Amino acid sequence: ARAIHTAKPVKHVDVGSRVDGFVAHVASFRDCEVFDVRPISTLVPGVSFRQADLMSPNSLPFDEGDGYCDSISCLHAIEHFGLGRYGDPVNPQGYQQGITNIAKLLKRRGTLYLSTPIGQERVEFNANWVFDPRSIVNCAKAQGMSLQKLTIITPDNGPKESATDPQALADLALLHYQLGLFKFIKMG
Repeated sequence: ARAIHTAKPVKHVDVGSRVDGFVAHVASFRDCEVFDVRPISTLVPGVSFRQADLMSPNSLPFDEGDGYCDSISCLHAIEHFGLGRYGDPVNPQGYQQGITNIAKLLKRRGTLYLSTPIGQERVEFNANWVFDPRSIVNCAKAQGMSLQKLTIITPDNGPKESATDPQALADLALLHYQLGLFKFIKMG
């Protein structure tokens, strides 16, 4: 939320993050739009809701040309895409389709803040994906996004900025479970 406050985007959209947590923090200082596959009927000042499946481009407001918004957050949501736990269809490529559609929503030079579990890649039964961080970086790169920053959050050490070179990402992929907070910029 602090990074969004500092960046002062023209239009910020959140995808699937907790409304009673992160979204409420952002809404305390600016308006934001929330896209979620789940129907949301709660009225929150400063927040407008749109029911949308990020794996399906038909439910998204794509503008012709340069995207819909200049800032998107997706915190602790992408790891659930395609697993069917929140009313979305089961789809093994769900997270890839989600990242593709998020990139289409983002204007050139726009910022994506994405958090997800990282480590040894797997699906944890009835829970979520844990991604090899290179899977996220490569998927975003294929959509024209460049990794600007990676923060690792651990229960023992709290947040710590990580190197983003290939060896550092390979080392992170060997760990069991960490939280990765990725900051991407959509290139031209």
